[in-house]
Amino acid sequence: MTYSEENYLKIIYHLSANAPKGSITTNAIAAEMESKPSSVTDMVQKLADKGLVAYKKYQGVSLTDEGLFTALMIVRKHRLWEVFLLEKLDFSWDEVHDVAEQLEHIKSEKLTNKLEEFLDFPTEDPHGDPIPDRNGKLPKMDKKLLSEIGVGKKVICVGVKDSSSAFLQYLDKQQIALGSALEVVSKEDFDLSLQLRVNGRDVAVSNKIASNLFVKTV
Repeated sequence: MTYSEENYLKIIYHLSANAPKGSITTNAIAAEMESKPSSVTDMVQKLADKGLVAYKKYQGVSLTDEGLFTALMIVRKHRLWEVFLLEKLDFSWDEVHDVAEQLEHIKSEKLTNKLEEFLDFPTEDPHGDPIPDRNGKLPKMDKKLLSEIGVGKKVICVGVKDSSSAFLQYLDKQQIALGSALEVVSKEDFDLSLQLRVNGRDVAVSNKIASNLFVKTV
């Protein structure tokens, strides 16, 4: 498979996760890839010819079983490399994504499995996303958005919905990271902004921030 084909499979996988029936339009793929719909249609047809997606004009695109497994293996490599870059090479969590985008295309399954073993079989990447195992199984994660948590509740930060550098750098400024203890002190009725206690400090966050932070109750 070419790098471009792998990138398409990964994009289709991520978009499908939020699609009601797992089927997405070529226009949605084009918007995500910043590409022309005609180019997307050509690529989707190539993937369909390889048995990786099911595609019918005007009915959308969905991953076949083989396509889903292939996409999960790409995601697996990406997230393992993110852990390696953060834990072993001291990259920050807002830097690892772009580098892992390049490393995820390494073909060696043996290397991927050895990397997983070297990292002591992590189940989450630096952003809190689950890492598929070598069989394509995703670990179950119990998490909610911070915006859904009631006043007085104590939670632990376990992931981010938005993994952009700008958002992660904002969290660094607020000293919020995976594993941070948070308590919802109050919530404004007007704009749903929150007053938090973060590791003993008082921090105000907007609803937009709270809607992009995954937490679990303690």
